[in-house]
Amino acid sequence: MPTEFISLTFPTPSTEINPIPGARTDPEFLARYARNLDDYGYNYTLVPYDSSSFDPFTVGDTIAAVTKKLKIIIALRPNTLFPTVAAKALATLDQLSSGRVVVHFIAGGSDAEQAKEGDFLNKEQRYARLEEYIQILRRAWVSAEPFDWDSSFYTFKQFSNRVRPVNGTIPVSVGGSSADAYRVGGSLADIFGLWGEPLKETKEQIDRVYAEAERAGRSDRPRIWVTFRPILAETDELAWAKAHRTLDALQSNRPDPGKAPPPQNVGSQRLLEIASRGEVHDRALWYPTVTATNARGASTALVGSPATISDSILDYVDLGAELISIRGYDNLNDAIDYGRYILPRVREGLEKRGR
Repeated sequence: MPTEFISLTFPTPSTEINPIPGARTDPEFLARYARNLDDYGYNYTLVPYDSSSFDPFTVGDTIAAVTKKLKIIIALRPNTLFPTVAAKALATLDQLSSGRVVVHFIAGGSDAEQAKEGDFLNKEQRYARLEEYIQILRRAWVSAEPFDWDSSFYTFKQFSNRVRPVNGTIPVSVGGSSADAYRVGGSLADIFGLWGEPLKETKEQIDRVYAEAERAGRSDRPRIWVTFRPILAETDELAWAKAHRTLDALQSNRPDPGKAPPPQNVGSQRLLEIASRGEVHDRALWYPTVTATNARGASTALVGSPATISDSILDYVDLGAELISIRGYDNLNDAIDYGRYILPRVREGLEKRGR
């Protein structure tokens, strides 16, 4: 399949470098953001999940209503919605969007964050639950007959679903950097998500995912999704100056950085360990944004001119990445700049490679 691009959509103009405390949803901003993604040729947008933030299904429905081609990735934590309910909700949104829905599962990387919504399973149990969740969804989307389920995580009898996805199923995405994530994602996911690490480490992770897919007896493999936070300017020199201004803003907006506990999830731990080895890796992969945010989510930056960032992305495509997520620190303006200067250049490079 061709290389595709993912953005990330928030329903407010608040950003990490210019936060708006208590920002409410801004329908006009959200519609403008989504339409720009559609117009500039992004293939997907991720609607994120947080225990204290906006509902992704409602935001996703709004995006679907104002776009024509953009696919909507709904981030979902299994503890927040019973799988039979999720099967119908996702299929309903899929029908309303004419088959443009993807679901990205978050097993849960922080015990404290999970506990905020009543989930007290340990990490191993959360991944075991996720396995069942995916199996239930896929069965619900295709089963012609009512079915039962009886396990330590879910029990129900004679569930029947009349709400079918447009294309027969909905693509399932799983992410992570732990052995459990590789196992579940490698065996069950259509897409596997990674945060931007150096090329060597990224290749090692891709190989782990592929090995799990083979071990599970799959005839196919998950498509690999890699996420970056590009910092773009006309020249490399201007981009590095912009990067340091961005870093200053991130540091000033992070209260009491010394009091943040070490992250529990393996992905963030990996980013911090790589950051301890140096600031710049490969062509332009920059890690101070990782330490400034305590590796909170996707936080590795690609810094440079359109040529430098595009060539860096193509390095990852050459490794096997088929989905490239790029999200900036000035969300809307960066998305527009990427659409103007990065997406066309990368696609031109892919065309030259015969992809």
